Amino acid sequence: MTLKHWLWLAALAALLLCLVLLQPILLPFVIASALAYLGDPIVDWLQRHRLSRSMGVVVVFVGLTVINLLGLLLVLPMLQDQIMLFLSNLPGYLQWMYGLVQPWLGPLVPEDPSFDAEGLRKVISDHVNEAGGVLTALWSTLSQPGMMIIALIGNLVLVPVLTFYLLRDWDRLVAHIRDLLPRRILPKVTEIAVETDTVLSAFIRGQLLVMLALGILYSFGLWLAGLDLALLIGMAAGLVSFVPYLGFIVGLLSASIAILVQTQELMPLLWVLAVFGVGQVLESSILTPLLVGDRIGLHPVAVIFAVLAGGQLFGFMGVMLALPVAAVAAVLLRHAKQHWLQTELYLKDG
Repeated sequence: MTLKHWLWLAALAALLLCLVLLQPILLPFVIASALAYLGDPIVDWLQRHRLSRSMGVVVVFVGLTVINLLGLLLVLPMLQDQIMLFLSNLPGYLQWMYGLVQPWLGPLVPEDPSFDAEGLRKVISDHVNEAGGVLTALWSTLSQPGMMIIALIGNLVLVPVLTFYLLRDWDRLVAHIRDLLPRRILPKVTEIAVETDTVLSAFIRGQLLVMLALGILYSFGLWLAGLDLALLIGMAAGLVSFVPYLGFIVGLLSASIAILVQTQELMPLLWVLAVFGVGQVLESSILTPLLVGDRIGLHPVAVIFAVLAGGQLFGFMGVMLALPVAAVAAVLLRHAKQHWLQTELYLKDG
């Protein structure tokens, strides 16, 4: 390798080191960049219809804010009720799991559980009643690491501010980056960037629609099955469905346990199995092909590895970035493969 290659490798290593060291403060910037990236096409469309960039950003920003607030006002109260119900039923779940495991493990498990179900139920009920809401309960539970809570609130305030400025100056930032590129590689980089943008934007929007559709489908189906925690489990299963089969597995297991504890009967369990079976069929045969398609071109095993690797290296931020980075990597690998197939080393016979 030449000195130039070593310099590029050193720059890449320095960049990765900076990302690791700055990880605690990067999350709001990552979220704001993602929101600005998703909102930029809408602002561009408004500009083409004779609206200034700043006014277009204001329209998109206000629209997204109103939609998010309405969604929170509609969903949060229901989720709060579901969480309260889960907390009140938690001792029953533990008691049921103990009764299920104890006969099988025998002497490995003491005859009397180490927890007092009734006492735990009373503690949880008293705590929830005194808290008066999920947010207050979370505040009481997390009151020890005060700096963490302050940082979380700061990030929540910082995200919309960063999103506004990034969205306003998005085209200018892209132009600055393009102007810094060497003219010799500009056409190839532009080609890769356009292809990456097409793949990434289509994948992200499609995947978000699939997650939302599955969350609604699972929640409605579990509600029809009579599950008290239908909304909580259904939306959670939809949110984690970006990892292949994870939403199906998590939702099926949690819904099965909840319905068995709630009804003590097997027939409702069949309805739960039917809900997730139908959801899995619709996801694989209709939702994903229609809304996402083969945008990344990665095998499900590679997707799972990307998510796990991102989580291991960068925590929650790594999980969020795993699939977009995998989409970019897939485009780069396709171009690298095309280049390799045209090299003399590959074409050389014997």
